[in-house]
Amino acid sequence: MEDAVSIEPATEDGHLSEIHELAHAIWREHYPGIISSEQIEYMLRTGYNLDALRRDVRQNRIRYDRALIGGRLVGFSAYGAHCAADALMLHKLYIDAAQRARGCGRKLVETAAGYARANSFDRIVLRVNKANRSAIAAYERIGFSVSGPIVSDIGGGFRMDDYWMQLDL
Repeated sequence: MEDAVSIEPATEDGHLSEIHELAHAIWREHYPGIISSEQIEYMLRTGYNLDALRRDVRQNRIRYDRALIGGRLVGFSAYGAHCAADALMLHKLYIDAAQRARGCGRKLVETAAGYARANSFDRIVLRVNKANRSAIAAYERIGFSVSGPIVSDIGGGFRMDDYWMQLDL
């Protein structure tokens, strides 16, 4: 029997270390051809170093959830209140390439949606790179829809050219 996917919160520093390692592996596997290797490394240095992950949890009140199969970390999500009072922002959702299409992403979104409903949010919003076709398609299968473009300067001479997507709850 195949191991089931379980979703558990990241509640300790060791969990963030595992997320840090997995994020680096996923970004280096998934994003070449979507963004430059220089931008990948810049974003990993600035957004996925352990201090940034700890700051997310401790100061920015962002919740990290872990997708586990057989007790092994295979994916994660991060979410928190958005500046629009009725929206939960899904900041991160990543699944190891070997575990995609097993329902991990859907379960992570369902967990975030449960949190959103329990905290009176009406929708979940996220940003996704316009060239990240596989992620856009996966989000659409879950029920998200594109709600518009957004371009942001992220420093280091880089910008993010994304779509806003949203899921009404």
